[in-house]
Amino acid sequence: MNLYYYHVADDVLETDSDIAVVIDVLRASTTISWALKNGADSIQFFSDLDLLKETAERWDANKKLMLGERGGKKINGFDLGNSPLSVTKEKVQGKRLFMSTTNGTKSLKKVQNVKYLFAMALPNRKAVAERIMSLNKKNVLILGSGWEGSYSLEDSLAAGALASYIKYNFNNEVNISNDELQASLALWNTWKNDILGCLKTATHGKRLTSLGDYDDDLKCCSELDCLDIVPTQFERGVIRAS
Repeated sequence: MNLYYYHVADDVLETDSDIAVVIDVLRASTTISWALKNGADSIQFFSDLDLLKETAERWDANKKLMLGERGGKKINGFDLGNSPLSVTKEKVQGKRLFMSTTNGTKSLKKVQNVKYLFAMALPNRKAVAERIMSLNKKNVLILGSGWEGSYSLEDSLAAGALASYIKYNFNNEVNISNDELQASLALWNTWKNDILGCLKTATHGKRLTSLGDYDDDLKCCSELDCLDIVPTQFERGVIRAS
């Protein structure tokens, strides 16, 4: 199995990967994972806000929520922002979330044509890793989301966490196939005993802290292997739990 990691969507020019895993630790993939854990029917992701609104208008008002974030803040007129703490069972159960965020949904759109597409955060690292191992495909693309096209520490940390788990638990050969993922493994080995510290050190963690009290969000996003949810694209642009 060949594992590759790219920091942001624009780094991926083309791919022949069998599996794509999109990571946005702060906070889209964490929010997606918790929404599905709390009973959301599905998440439909968009990079374009106008298209999101147009699509959501055609959906039953009682069975939808619009989730939008730009620059770390909830978009005016949307039901929810991009916080894993906001997608409670009472709010999301049985509903479709129409979602657009600054970074994460752009990465999801980039690889939506890959056969197997998963969203991963630290809380469901193990579940996603075990799904990848069970599929036993040749090429796995791990894609971070970064911040507005630039590198993010926390996504690379999670990429290293995923690669580390697969490397040490997969029965077949695992190739760490580019320098970006080698660096991510080193980052994981440095911070694996202080994940929250890494998130608080990261530029985006500091950015969120400057916007308000996001300590609980950061703690939620730093939890490891506590969810058994594998957010999976079942139809183009739509993610459900599996």
